[in-house]
Amino acid sequence: GPHMKPYECTLCNKTFTAKQNYVKHMFVHTGEKPHQCSICWRSFSLKDYLIKHMVTHTGVRAYQCSICNKRFTQKSSLNVHMRLHRGEKSYECYICKKKFSHKTLLERHVALHSASNG
Repeated sequence: GPHMKPYECTLCNKTFTAKQNYVKHMFVHTGEKPHQCSICWRSFSLKDYLIKHMVTHTGVRAYQCSICNKRFTQKSSLNVHMRLHRGEKSYECYICKKKFSHKTLLERHVALHSASNG
C-alpha cells in the first residue's frame, strides 16, 4: 500500500521508497544542480549527467570518423558529423542540375535562377 513509498512529492504527487530518491527528484522542480564539474564548473541535476559530461574533458575521443579521422567523445556527435560526408552535394537544382551540400544553399541558388529570369 501507500506505506511502501512513504516519500511523496508535494508538487507532482510522485512517491518514493527511499528518501535519497525523493531528494534527488526534487531537483527536477527546484532546478537545483548540485553536481558540479571541477574543470569547467558546469552543474548538473544528476550525478549520472556529470559523469557523462566528464568524458568531454578526459580527452577520450573513442569515436573516429573513417573518412577524415576527426575524433569525437560521443557517438551522437560522430553520427551528426558523418551526415556532412554522406550528404555532400545531395541537393540538386532541377533547372541546371548543379549540386549542393545543404538545402539552404540550393534554395538560394534556385532563387537566383528565378531572379535572372524575371
